[in-house]
Amino acid sequence: MGKRLYTDKVLFFTIVALVTFGLVMVYSASAIIAVQGKYDVDPNYFFLHQLGWAVLSFLVLMLMKRIDYRAFNTPAWAFGSIGVVLVMLMAAFVMDSSKHRWLNLGVGRLQPSEFAKPALVLFLAFFLSRRIRAVNNMRFTLAGCGLVLGFVAFLVSVADLGTAVVLVAATVLTFFVAGLDRKYMVRAIPLAALLLVAGIAAKPYRVGRVIVMVDPDHAILNKIDPNGWILTYVRSSGAPPDPAYQAQQAKIAIGSGGLFGLGLMDGKQKLFYVPEPQTDFIFAVIGEEFGLLGSSAVLLGFFVVLWRGYRTFLVAPDDFGRYIALGVTTMVVFQALFNLSVVTGLGPTKGIPLPMISYGGSSLLATLLSFGMLLSVSERSN
Repeated sequence: MGKRLYTDKVLFFTIVALVTFGLVMVYSASAIIAVQGKYDVDPNYFFLHQLGWAVLSFLVLMLMKRIDYRAFNTPAWAFGSIGVVLVMLMAAFVMDSSKHRWLNLGVGRLQPSEFAKPALVLFLAFFLSRRIRAVNNMRFTLAGCGLVLGFVAFLVSVADLGTAVVLVAATVLTFFVAGLDRKYMVRAIPLAALLLVAGIAAKPYRVGRVIVMVDPDHAILNKIDPNGWILTYVRSSGAPPDPAYQAQQAKIAIGSGGLFGLGLMDGKQKLFYVPEPQTDFIFAVIGEEFGLLGSSAVLLGFFVVLWRGYRTFLVAPDDFGRYIALGVTTMVVFQALFNLSVVTGLGPTKGIPLPMISYGGSSLLATLLSFGMLLSVSERSN
């Protein structure tokens, strides 16, 4: 008889709770604007779409947790998954000529950048499990991995700089845990900073968001650029004249929620004040309707994911499983913290969803696919 597998029930039901709560909040945030806003659709439109994606995503999660994760420890899966994502990213660049983000499948749309996360986790786990004793070898380890990461991050950053930052941050932490020499990390900081600045400068609206964050009254900017060339560049994007508007409305929503919130469906800022409240700024709706206690419960959910994911990393039976657990957990939790920092005004506005809660089928599918791999490792650990 084969060894009996035990599901990490704490992690599994935390995932179920977060996704279920996300469905409730998508309905609360979108029901009115769906009818009265620019969409002019049924009030259940966004909820039903998200519900459909949730069902599909849970089926994928159950399939992935059932498959022994060691079956993915092959060059075909490691390089094939990265290759498929790269093809999807390039196809989106061509097919979506305005935003370069979406692949239209007729029955729905996919955002390829979301699937770069599980693909990169698989690649890193495969790569490091074979090169763990030579993780500081520049020629055979760092150069090869850096080339793959750089190419993926570049294609993702064309339309989605936030996701590119998540990919790079998770990769850096994974290499750090694997034993990367500190000198390489110190040397990489200036290059990473330069590439980040270049990514921001490539899009006028990104520059505008950073300016609003660090110099809202333009006191420093006027000294650096007295001719106003930078502001002219920012305005050329056609973005809203006040890049801080969405973040300001989000903070008003969170502040008005108080300790206990105004109650489910009773939030006011989602009514055409916070743009697209069902997507990247859904945490503002949570803060207004459930208050500090409800917001803290969401944070607790991601803390549980962090705890159980890193616990799996510690008890996994092999290096491949360890780095799958580390990569998946870091990707999801770092993205959640990134989103929360934007909504609460601690970082510049950036379109990045709150995992398992924000409206978005690609994000939900990619996240639960990743959790399926994590649960597969957990079930086969001591």
